[in-house]
Amino acid sequence: MKLYTYFRSSAAFRVRIALNLKGLGYEPQFVHLARGEHRQPGYGALNPQALVPALVDDGDLLTQSLAIIEYLEEKHPSPALLPKDLLGRARVRSLSLLVACEIHPLNNLRALQYLVNDLGHSEQDKNKWYHHWIHDGMAKLEADLVLRPGTGRFCHGDTPTLADCCLVPQVFNAQRFNCDLSHAPTALRVFDECMKLDAFQSAQPSRQPDAE
Repeated sequence: MKLYTYFRSSAAFRVRIALNLKGLGYEPQFVHLARGEHRQPGYGALNPQALVPALVDDGDLLTQSLAIIEYLEEKHPSPALLPKDLLGRARVRSLSLLVACEIHPLNNLRALQYLVNDLGHSEQDKNKWYHHWIHDGMAKLEADLVLRPGTGRFCHGDTPTLADCCLVPQVFNAQRFNCDLSHAPTALRVFDECMKLDAFQSAQPSRQPDAE
């Protein structure tokens, strides 16, 4: 398998975690987002979405982090990243989508670059925007972890799931922007549990060969 990745990409980080949890080896292919390498014709010919991550498995291209992880889950079901029960799977997917669809898109690199480069906002405005949406999204995640049944050592239960693959990169990004996450103690507790595992540690940005 080849994984097209960028060390700071939250979405690629999710897939790196999932691959590690499942013990699947892969060959990293580095696409530097800040330099615009994802917009080059060569990468666009491979991946029409021009985003990372992209996974090539047996010659087949897969895109979008959650779709990739669900593919890996179906092809390599053990260890499982989704619970066996119907309601548990729905909750894990809900938590994952909260991060991947509600929090992350408002704060990813291209959105922040557009705020500054195209709309003329200052760095202070950009950081205010980032902190606002992180605070809002993490408050929602915290409420779900506290108020709905199923939370254990990890986001759901006592083994890592897809939800943890999404949570950890988002916390990393929030910390990089010096966001106050004290209103999300349960999420931080789960984050700390995840980071006790090598699968998460070895996937983090600073451990990637393309880290700067």
